[in-house]
Amino acid sequence: MSTDSGASGVQVALIALFTTALVTSQLTATKVLGFAIPFSLPVVGAELILPGASLAYALTFLASDCYAELYGRRAAHVLVTIGFAMNLVLLGLVWATIAAPAAASSAVDPGAFAAVLGASTNVVLGSLLAYLVSQNWDVFVFHRLRELTDGRALWLRNIGSTATSQALDTVIFVGVAFYLAPELLGVGSPLPLSVLVALGVGQYLLKLLIALFDTPVVYAIVGYARSRTAVGSAPGAD
Repeated sequence: MSTDSGASGVQVALIALFTTALVTSQLTATKVLGFAIPFSLPVVGAELILPGASLAYALTFLASDCYAELYGRRAAHVLVTIGFAMNLVLLGLVWATIAAPAAASSAVDPGAFAAVLGASTNVVLGSLLAYLVSQNWDVFVFHRLRELTDGRALWLRNIGSTATSQALDTVIFVGVAFYLAPELLGVGSPLPLSVLVALGVGQYLLKLLIALFDTPVVYAIVGYARSRTAVGSAPGAD
């Protein structure tokens, strides 16, 4: 394999990881997860409660940080825009499949299929708005930290950009999906404030933990890509 093909493979893999994790998070957003922890924390107690999308969505920040480091700010913004478009494609295909008539021999009940895959209006609004704000903020902070450190301390911009963008994502998604949208659109009932706070804190803590542990992975991916070619080292990459 040539160095160019190796670098191209990394780029394609990062795009694939980003979009796969993103669309998976959209499909899994409606399930609420509960993780028991061996100690009690303020607000959340001894259980972290979070949307099912949190696990997959956390991987999008790993992929976008690697992509931003290697290919620059403009390329990262293009990746975010493409991801948003693919999210709309996913929603359109899922809703079209739900609306299509089911065969009598279908092993899956149409109602159950719609309940599992048909994200509610409030979840869709919350996830799309949170995505647009948090992912673009992540790219901005990542490159701002890169400028301030003269390209050093990749760990700082990986953790710093992800920690702040995940905070924005959590507040917007939980606030819009489970409070503002139900209140304004009449789609269900808003969750009590105590539940909203517990849901947000649990989601953010898990995302932050993943960001801390994925830093060695970011170093490995960036190091491998740069070992194959000079990608990401050109002054005009941003």
